[in-house]
Amino acid sequence: MRVGLLTAQVPFVRGGAEMLAESLAREIGRAGHQAEIISLPFRWYPPARIPEHMLACRLVDVEESNGVPIDRVIGLKFPAYLARHPNKVLWLLHQHRGAYDLWGTELGDLHKNPDGAHVRSAIQEADTRLIPEARACYTISRKVSERLRRFCDLPSTPLYHPPPGAERLSGGEYGDYFLVPSRINRAKRQHLVVEALALTRNPVRAVFMGAADDAGYTDGLKRASERDTPGGRVVWAGAVSDERRIALYADCLGVVFTPWDEDYGYVSLEAMLSSKAVVTCADSGGPLEFVEDRVNGIVCEPSPAALAEALDLLWGRRNLAREYGQAGRQRYRDMDIGWEKTLACLLG
Repeated sequence: MRVGLLTAQVPFVRGGAEMLAESLAREIGRAGHQAEIISLPFRWYPPARIPEHMLACRLVDVEESNGVPIDRVIGLKFPAYLARHPNKVLWLLHQHRGAYDLWGTELGDLHKNPDGAHVRSAIQEADTRLIPEARACYTISRKVSERLRRFCDLPSTPLYHPPPGAERLSGGEYGDYFLVPSRINRAKRQHLVVEALALTRNPVRAVFMGAADDAGYTDGLKRASERDTPGGRVVWAGAVSDERRIALYADCLGVVFTPWDEDYGYVSLEAMLSSKAVVTCADSGGPLEFVEDRVNGIVCEPSPAALAEALDLLWGRRNLAREYGQAGRQRYRDMDIGWEKTLACLLG
């Protein structure tokens, strides 16, 4: 079977969506099929351009390539998943969140534009009318399915999948730092961690790992950490090699992941595979599908004080951090997260 993976790409930006598409293409190949990522450039600003991109995706011909039919397409990202194909299945990473759950929030931008309401209406109308064209609709998490039901009244089925390089992750020592992975931006809320570190009773250390999406936000975090947590307690590792990433996961005391309403979040799964406790927040979305409070991590309120209390607890009770980490590894096994079921649904 020849399979096209429909996704949208912001040039020179790489994140979880790109890694998912690459992993899916590789696994489809291992299953004996041909897979090709069909990546369409997407620019969401100014908002008036978004309907143009939607129309362009709708008009693109993905039924054949070089005179040979494409047997199936799998739609991943907006607006690429709007393309026509008689044998299309959706596996939604998320919809255009600015038109949905981010509308009216400080993390959204569409509502701030004079054209925002009109563009929002066009996006919601297209999703509600065109998503049902697919033979089946899956999502990457229960959180994404909940949004699709809430805003568009459309059913879908969550399909969990392993993080890239899952087989390489394993536990190591329980060291003297918490790892804070992910791209640095306001939605990931690294400021909660920086502020919490200033409130801890113990000399808790943290390593922030990930590229900076927002230079102004990142610079502010660094200044605050230098002012409020002196003594080398905060390390900004930036983007690191895959080998370094695996090593940092393996030897940390625990992993801190505090995003707002995350779609899925590889961080939680990577921590579990590394036998590390996860500290997350009650409004963090996707991580809550994997982290059980006081079982394989700590789920706290999204405040620096609550987060500081959680960090102090694990810092002072290393055996508890180890216990939660090992429970996380077992929970990953129990959830039977793998590619076999995902491919059976997407290709079946």
